[in-house]
Amino acid sequence: MPCAGRRLGTGDRMLFNEAMRLHRSISLDQPLLVVALDEEAQHLHVSEWPVLVTGVGKVCAASALSAVLARQRPSCLINLGTAGALRDDLHGTQVVGRVVQHDFNDEAIYGLTGQRFGAEIDLGGTGPVLASGDLFVDGAAERARLATVADLVDMEGYAVAKVARDFGLDVTLVKQISDRAGEGAGRTWREAVDECAEQLGEWLRRELLGA
Repeated sequence: MPCAGRRLGTGDRMLFNEAMRLHRSISLDQPLLVVALDEEAQHLHVSEWPVLVTGVGKVCAASALSAVLARQRPSCLINLGTAGALRDDLHGTQVVGRVVQHDFNDEAIYGLTGQRFGAEIDLGGTGPVLASGDLFVDGAAERARLATVADLVDMEGYAVAKVARDFGLDVTLVKQISDRAGEGAGRTWREAVDECAEQLGEWLRRELLGA
């Protein structure tokens, strides 16, 4: 349960994992912006909203986000970050409509246990399908496999959406396409991340701040 009457701020970050950084205090009347890396957050300070940097991957994202939400709730969550495109016609900033895990075999686990632990999460709207997994996709074979189930690929989106649902919070996943998720994607991501961060800041300013 949240601590009554107390906001969680940057000074509390030592209580959680080393990759996590929280900028500004969380409060019930403001969204919490969630990113994996500082590089992706550098243009998000156009608002006064708190920004949580979780570290890379589903475990870091789930751990950091659960830790802060257990102490203080925001009005909603907005996950912003980079993603690889699994379709050649996708560019720019995309608001995700549905998210799945690409490294968790939910059907196999269901066959063993009769329970769903990794079902897809419908976020509403008509946006692209995002596949999340603890793997940076940079090969043609893996890209082709994932393109049969999704339009975009990242490493944290599903975890953020799952934690949001567990805490009863609305969540929006906003992904800036940084690469084509094929050969050389790592080099392309490094070259594009600054511009991607700027575009995410522009999306925030345009869509949510009305500036």
